[in-house]
Amino acid sequence: MIKVTYLDHSGFAVAAPSAILVFDYSKDPGKNLEKILREHPDPELPVVFFVSHHHPDHFNTSIFELAQDRKRTYVLSNDIFSKLVPQKGISVAWMSAGDIIESIPGVARVEAFKSTDAGVSYLVTLPGGKTVFHAGDLNDWRWAEDSTAEEQQRMEQKFTSILGNIREAHPSIDIAMFPVDARLGDNFARGAQSFLKAVRTGYFFPMHFWGESQKACDFDSYIPKGVSTRCVCLDRPGQHCDIAG
Repeated sequence: MIKVTYLDHSGFAVAAPSAILVFDYSKDPGKNLEKILREHPDPELPVVFFVSHHHPDHFNTSIFELAQDRKRTYVLSNDIFSKLVPQKGISVAWMSAGDIIESIPGVARVEAFKSTDAGVSYLVTLPGGKTVFHAGDLNDWRWAEDSTAEEQQRMEQKFTSILGNIREAHPSIDIAMFPVDARLGDNFARGAQSFLKAVRTGYFFPMHFWGESQKACDFDSYIPKGVSTRCVCLDRPGQHCDIAG
Protein backbone atom coordinates (compact mmCIF):
# COMPACT_ATOMS: atom_id res chain seq x y z
CA MET A 1 0.00 0.00 0.00
CA ILE A 2 1.15 3.53 -0.81
CA LYS A 3 -0.32 6.42 1.19
CA VAL A 4 -0.19 9.93 -0.31
CA THR A 5 -0.74 12.69 2.27
CA TYR A 6 -1.14 16.38 1.49
CA LEU A 7 1.02 18.58 3.74
CA ASP A 8 0.26 22.02 2.26
CA HIS A 9 0.67 23.98 -0.98
CA SER A 10 2.95 21.71 -3.07
CA GLY A 11 4.06 19.53 -0.18
CA PHE A 12 3.24 15.83 -0.08
CA ALA A 13 4.40 12.81 1.87
CA VAL A 14 4.30 9.48 0.06
CA ALA A 15 4.59 6.54 2.43
CA ALA A 16 5.63 3.44 0.49
CA PRO A 17 6.81 0.04 1.76
CA SER A 18 10.44 0.87 0.97
CA ALA A 19 10.66 4.53 2.03
CA ILE A 20 8.80 7.68 3.03
CA LEU A 21 9.16 10.32 0.32
CA VAL A 22 8.61 13.97 1.23
CA PHE A 23 8.24 16.45 -1.63
CA ASP A 24 8.62 20.24 -1.44
CA TYR A 25 7.96 20.64 2.26
CA SER A 26 7.34 24.31 3.00
CA LYS A 27 4.95 24.00 5.94
CA ASP A 28 3.02 21.30 7.74
CA PRO A 29 0.43 23.02 9.95
CA GLY A 30 -1.08 19.76 11.17
CA LYS A 31 2.30 18.13 11.87
CA ASN A 32 1.18 15.35 9.57
CA LEU A 33 4.70 14.20 8.75
CA GLU A 34 5.23 13.50 12.44
CA LYS A 35 2.03 11.43 12.43
CA ILE A 36 3.19 9.49 9.39
CA LEU A 37 6.52 8.72 11.04
CA ARG A 38 4.68 7.45 14.11
CA GLU A 39 2.55 5.23 11.88
CA HIS A 40 5.77 3.76 10.46
CA PRO A 41 7.94 3.30 13.56
CA ASP A 42 10.64 1.18 11.95
CA PRO A 43 13.80 3.32 12.36
CA GLU A 44 15.34 1.51 9.38
CA LEU A 45 12.65 2.78 6.99
CA PRO A 46 14.42 5.53 5.00
CA VAL A 47 13.01 9.05 4.71
CA VAL A 48 13.88 10.88 1.50
CA PHE A 49 13.26 14.64 1.23
CA PHE A 50 12.98 16.06 -2.29
CA VAL A 51 13.27 19.80 -2.93
CA SER A 52 12.54 20.90 -6.49
CA HIS A 53 13.89 24.46 -6.19
CA HIS A 54 14.77 27.29 -3.85
CA HIS A 55 11.48 29.24 -3.75
CA PRO A 56 10.29 29.55 -0.14
CA ASP A 57 6.89 28.01 -0.93
CA HIS A 58 8.78 24.82 -1.88
CA PHE A 59 11.83 24.85 0.40
CA ASN A 60 11.99 25.31 4.16
CA THR A 61 15.31 24.76 5.94
CA SER A 62 13.41 23.18 8.83
CA ILE A 63 13.48 19.93 6.83
CA PHE A 64 17.03 19.42 8.05
CA GLU A 65 15.69 19.16 11.60
CA LEU A 66 12.95 16.64 10.82
CA ALA A 67 13.06 12.85 11.21
CA GLN A 68 16.40 12.99 13.00
CA ASP A 69 15.92 9.48 14.38
CA ARG A 70 15.68 8.07 10.83
CA LYS A 71 17.99 7.26 7.97
CA ARG A 72 17.56 10.48 5.97
CA THR A 73 18.56 11.52 2.47
CA TYR A 74 18.02 14.98 0.99
CA VAL A 75 17.66 15.23 -2.78
CA LEU A 76 18.15 18.89 -3.61
CA SER A 77 18.03 20.90 -6.81
CA ASN A 78 21.34 22.54 -7.65
CA ASP A 79 19.78 26.03 -7.54
CA ILE A 80 19.60 25.86 -3.73
CA PHE A 81 22.37 27.77 -1.96
CA SER A 82 24.75 25.28 -0.36
CA LYS A 83 25.24 27.62 2.60
CA LEU A 84 21.66 26.81 3.65
CA VAL A 85 22.44 23.10 3.87
CA PRO A 86 24.15 21.57 6.92
CA GLN A 87 27.65 20.44 6.07
CA LYS A 88 27.68 17.49 8.45
CA GLY A 89 25.34 14.84 9.76
CA ILE A 90 23.07 14.39 6.73
CA SER A 91 23.27 12.69 3.35
CA VAL A 92 22.72 15.07 0.42
CA ALA A 93 22.31 14.31 -3.29
CA TRP A 94 22.41 17.35 -5.55
CA MET A 95 20.61 17.14 -8.89
CA SER A 96 20.34 19.12 -12.10
CA ALA A 97 18.06 18.39 -15.03
CA GLY A 98 19.24 15.25 -16.81
CA ASP A 99 20.81 13.68 -13.72
CA ILE A 100 19.93 10.15 -12.64
CA ILE A 101 20.70 8.63 -9.24
CA GLU A 102 20.29 4.96 -8.39
CA SER A 103 21.92 4.86 -4.95
CA ILE A 104 19.36 6.44 -2.62
CA PRO A 105 18.15 4.13 0.19
CA GLY A 106 14.60 2.90 -0.32
CA VAL A 107 14.42 4.19 -3.89
CA ALA A 108 15.35 2.39 -7.10
CA ARG A 109 15.94 5.46 -9.28
CA VAL A 110 15.54 9.25 -9.27
CA GLU A 111 15.49 11.27 -12.48
CA ALA A 112 15.54 15.05 -12.62
CA PHE A 113 13.82 16.77 -15.54
CA LYS A 114 13.83 20.41 -16.52
CA SER A 115 11.36 22.96 -15.20
CA THR A 116 9.79 26.01 -16.84
CA ASP A 117 10.69 27.94 -13.69
CA ALA A 118 13.47 27.41 -11.16
CA GLY A 119 15.05 24.05 -10.38
CA VAL A 120 13.82 20.68 -11.57
CA SER A 121 10.94 18.21 -11.55
CA TYR A 122 11.42 14.70 -10.14
CA LEU A 123 10.50 11.23 -11.35
CA VAL A 124 11.02 8.62 -8.64
CA THR A 125 10.89 4.90 -9.32
CA LEU A 126 10.28 2.72 -6.27
CA PRO A 127 11.81 -0.77 -5.91
CA GLY A 128 8.54 -2.44 -6.92
CA GLY A 129 8.38 -0.40 -10.12
CA LYS A 130 5.78 2.21 -9.11
CA THR A 131 6.59 5.69 -10.39
CA VAL A 132 5.97 8.99 -8.61
CA PHE A 133 6.26 12.35 -10.39
CA HIS A 134 6.42 15.71 -8.63
CA ALA A 135 6.41 18.64 -11.02
CA GLY A 136 7.81 21.31 -8.70
CA ASP A 137 7.17 24.50 -10.68
CA LEU A 138 7.02 22.80 -14.06
CA ASN A 139 3.94 24.22 -15.76
CA ASP A 140 2.71 26.13 -18.79
CA TRP A 141 2.98 29.50 -17.05
CA ARG A 142 0.93 31.60 -19.48
CA TRP A 143 0.32 34.89 -17.65
CA ALA A 144 -2.13 36.46 -20.10
CA GLU A 145 -2.04 39.94 -18.56
CA ASP A 146 1.69 40.14 -17.84
CA SER A 147 3.33 38.64 -20.93
CA THR A 148 3.26 39.20 -24.66
CA ALA A 149 1.91 36.68 -27.13
CA GLU A 150 5.51 35.90 -28.13
CA GLU A 151 6.51 35.26 -24.51
CA GLN A 152 3.52 32.98 -24.02
CA GLN A 153 4.40 31.09 -27.17
CA ARG A 154 7.99 30.60 -26.01
CA MET A 155 6.75 29.33 -22.66
CA GLU A 156 4.44 26.82 -24.32
CA GLN A 157 7.24 25.61 -26.60
CA LYS A 158 9.57 25.14 -23.64
CA PHE A 159 6.90 23.32 -21.66
CA THR A 160 5.98 21.09 -24.60
CA SER A 161 9.63 20.18 -25.10
CA ILE A 162 10.03 19.14 -21.46
CA LEU A 163 6.81 17.13 -21.61
CA GLY A 164 8.20 15.32 -24.63
CA ASN A 165 11.31 14.36 -22.69
CA ILE A 166 9.24 13.06 -19.79
CA ARG A 167 6.92 11.11 -22.10
CA GLU A 168 9.85 9.57 -23.97
CA ALA A 169 11.35 8.31 -20.71
CA HIS A 170 8.05 7.41 -19.02
CA PRO A 171 4.99 7.12 -21.26
CA SER A 172 3.01 6.15 -18.17
CA ILE A 173 3.32 7.31 -14.56
CA ASP A 174 1.52 5.86 -11.56
CA ILE A 175 1.27 8.93 -9.32
CA ALA A 176 1.66 12.56 -10.40
CA MET A 177 1.50 15.85 -8.49
CA PHE A 178 1.15 18.88 -10.75
CA PRO A 179 0.37 22.63 -10.40
CA VAL A 180 -3.18 23.82 -11.07
CA ASP A 181 -2.78 27.50 -10.26
CA ALA A 182 -5.93 29.65 -10.27
CA ARG A 183 -3.82 32.83 -10.55
CA LEU A 184 -3.36 32.00 -14.23
CA GLY A 185 -6.99 32.87 -14.93
CA ASP A 186 -8.43 31.03 -17.91
CA ASN A 187 -5.09 29.24 -18.33
CA PHE A 188 -5.18 27.80 -14.80
CA ALA A 189 -5.24 24.16 -15.96
CA ARG A 190 -3.63 24.41 -19.37
CA GLY A 191 -0.44 22.72 -18.19
CA ALA A 192 -2.29 19.93 -16.38
CA GLN A 193 -4.37 19.22 -19.48
CA SER A 194 -1.25 18.95 -21.61
CA PHE A 195 0.48 16.72 -19.07
CA LEU A 196 -2.46 14.31 -18.87
CA LYS A 197 -2.73 14.16 -22.66
CA ALA A 198 0.98 13.44 -23.00
CA VAL A 199 1.53 10.94 -20.17
CA ARG A 200 -0.77 8.12 -19.10
CA THR A 201 -1.29 8.86 -15.43
CA GLY A 202 -2.79 6.53 -12.85
CA TYR A 203 -3.45 9.02 -10.03
CA PHE A 204 -3.38 12.80 -10.46
CA PHE A 205 -3.08 15.20 -7.51
CA PRO A 206 -3.43 18.95 -8.15
CA MET A 207 -1.23 21.26 -6.09
CA HIS A 208 0.07 24.84 -5.90
CA PHE A 209 -3.48 26.21 -6.02
CA TRP A 210 -2.88 29.04 -3.52
CA GLY A 211 -6.03 28.42 -1.49
CA GLU A 212 -8.36 28.18 -4.50
CA SER A 213 -8.92 24.47 -4.40
CA GLN A 214 -12.45 24.73 -5.78
CA LYS A 215 -10.96 25.38 -9.23
CA ALA A 216 -8.16 22.87 -8.94
CA CYS A 217 -10.58 20.17 -7.80
CA ASP A 218 -13.21 20.83 -10.47
CA PHE A 219 -11.75 18.05 -12.57
CA ASP A 220 -14.67 17.89 -15.00
CA SER A 221 -13.74 21.37 -16.19
CA TYR A 222 -10.30 20.45 -17.48
CA ILE A 223 -9.54 16.72 -17.56
CA PRO A 224 -9.26 15.69 -21.24
CA LYS A 225 -11.97 13.44 -22.61
CA GLY A 226 -10.97 9.79 -22.84
CA VAL A 227 -8.36 10.10 -20.09
CA SER A 228 -8.81 7.33 -17.51
CA THR A 229 -6.75 9.03 -14.81
CA ARG A 230 -8.12 8.90 -11.28
CA CYS A 231 -8.10 12.50 -10.04
CA VAL A 232 -7.85 12.99 -6.29
CA CYS A 233 -8.59 16.26 -4.49
CA LEU A 234 -6.49 16.65 -1.36
CA ASP A 235 -7.14 20.28 -0.48
CA ARG A 236 -6.75 20.30 3.29
CA PRO A 237 -3.51 19.42 5.10
CA GLY A 238 -3.66 15.90 6.42
CA GLN A 239 -6.00 14.52 3.79
CA HIS A 240 -4.67 11.35 2.24
CA CYS A 241 -5.28 8.73 -0.42
CA ASP A 242 -4.39 5.05 -0.23
CA ILE A 243 -3.13 3.45 -3.44
CA ALA A 244 -2.56 -0.26 -3.93
CA GLY A 245 1.14 -0.99 -4.03
